[in-house]
Amino acid sequence: MTQTHEIFQAVGAGLNSVVFGQPETTNQLLIALLTGGHVILEGVPGTGKTLMAKVLSQLIQADFRRVQLTPDILPMDILGTNIFDLKTQEFILRKGPVFTQLLLADEINRTPPKTQAALLEAMAEGQVTLDGESLQLSDLFWVIATQNSLEFEGTYPLPEAQLDRFLFKLIIDYPPSNAEREMLIAAQQPRGSRQQALVDKVATVADCLAARQQVQAIKVSTAIIDYLLALIQQTRKHPDLSLGASPRAAVAWLQASKAAAWLDRRDFVTPDDLKLVAAPLLRHRLILRPEAQLDGLQIDQVITGLVNQVAVPR
Repeated sequence: MTQTHEIFQAVGAGLNSVVFGQPETTNQLLIALLTGGHVILEGVPGTGKTLMAKVLSQLIQADFRRVQLTPDILPMDILGTNIFDLKTQEFILRKGPVFTQLLLADEINRTPPKTQAALLEAMAEGQVTLDGESLQLSDLFWVIATQNSLEFEGTYPLPEAQLDRFLFKLIIDYPPSNAEREMLIAAQQPRGSRQQALVDKVATVADCLAARQQVQAIKVSTAIIDYLLALIQQTRKHPDLSLGASPRAAVAWLQASKAAAWLDRRDFVTPDDLKLVAAPLLRHRLILRPEAQLDGLQIDQVITGLVNQVAVPR
């Protein structure tokens, strides 16, 4: 096991020591971090979505900014703006919270499309344009967005073009009873004391960037490429889907599979790596046909079915 693998193992352990009963989600968060892919966390209130992002930023010692998105938030509140200084008679750039390493866009579906779109360039190209000038963001720049699955009034669902720029959509469910019992026991301690005691700074931003380079070196055989292509094609001709996976989704699927292989301490991708990340990678990109929705079909059921329909390479 390399030193970098040990570091990320410690990051995962640190997350699981504070966020109870979500080991699968924390592992998928690490996969996203290793690819630089942005993440949507969706779940009912109080399931630790914001805590997850905050603790992860502490574990990797990344600059962290949180934006609480509401209907009155403007693009300039996220990107920043040039302000005229009367003393110097010059414009001064006042940078917005997007100029950070880990940005938490809290309740992203509660802000209008104009403000949602302010993040598109930053997420896709790692830069923002203000008054015609392109400004580079941090090499690590990573967005975690949260949304409440129960609220529909006063929300602005993200369009498909923006959803496609998120690597994963992770569903945060209630923790199992034994994990919730541990949480209740820990809750008796003074607020913040347990979290502060357990969250050690086990990694650095440099470690994360080095790990991303190692992920890029993971080998992918032509058989795996063909298998991935067959899965992508299956999403586009599936009878229950009106929209399949895009070419961007195919590239993202490959990169996420390489990260999964790296976390499993392998230097090559297997079909199981592709299957592991299929649901979080596809559930926000595929659109069910209206008749399938009326039949009560769930998108995760479709994903499981189409993965099983494609023959695994031998």
